[in-house]
Amino acid sequence: MGALDGKIAIITGAGTGIGKSAALQFAGEGASVVLVGRRPGPLEETASEIESAGGTALVHPTDLEDGDAAAGVVDAAVGKFGRVDILVNNAGHSSRVRTMKYVGPEEWEAVFKVNVEGVYRITQAAVRDMLKRKEGTVITVSSMAALTPGLLGGAPYSAAKAASLTMMRGMNSELRAEGIRACAIMPAEVDTPILENRPLPPDAEARATMMGAEDVAGAILFCATTPQRTLVSEIVLMPTQPRDTSADLKAAQEIQTPEQQF
Repeated sequence: MGALDGKIAIITGAGTGIGKSAALQFAGEGASVVLVGRRPGPLEETASEIESAGGTALVHPTDLEDGDAAAGVVDAAVGKFGRVDILVNNAGHSSRVRTMKYVGPEEWEAVFKVNVEGVYRITQAAVRDMLKRKEGTVITVSSMAALTPGLLGGAPYSAAKAASLTMMRGMNSELRAEGIRACAIMPAEVDTPILENRPLPPDAEARATMMGAEDVAGAILFCATTPQRTLVSEIVLMPTQPRDTSADLKAAQEIQTPEQQF
């Protein structure tokens, strides 16, 4: 018997990294999972692993930069399973250009569309369903960049992740008395595919010091499986071993888009 038997969970960014690990862990605890992401292929691979182990998964490819499409994920989940119990806002997007001096408006807006607008739209739709039963959990993967903004995460990403953290805090202030729990997780460096978008992608030695996707997924699972009477509002995670990021910061200071050069 699993801790999430009978629960319906939506997990965004479920094709790779933290989202995939969370989907596998949730399914292992008995949840039926709705797998959301831009690319169908990785989602299908996650679903295949879940179904091979006897679990239930629904693949729903979605571009979370499209607010209407993000909200529509909940309609699909309710149409298939009848309700939504847990929403995991894991999908993230970072800019290639990190510094406020050079980042262009298109990159800035793209980061906010996924990390803020998409989170707002899918969360609002899920909460409206959860409120019918006066019970539900929303877990948002924010970032250490929300707490210690800087060039490592970048100006747009730091600002967007701070917004998503504030959104969860505001939800708890407003909705916890109605049975809705909002949890924010702030991880520092995690070895996931999003690192490839950095100005200086970390090498194998650097990645070896970082947390694994399954580590953060375990924290997400903890938030979801804690008894309803208890709210885990925020979790901060960081690698035990610090590393020298001076080369990363130097690269982030220098990279710019051609139209922003001056």
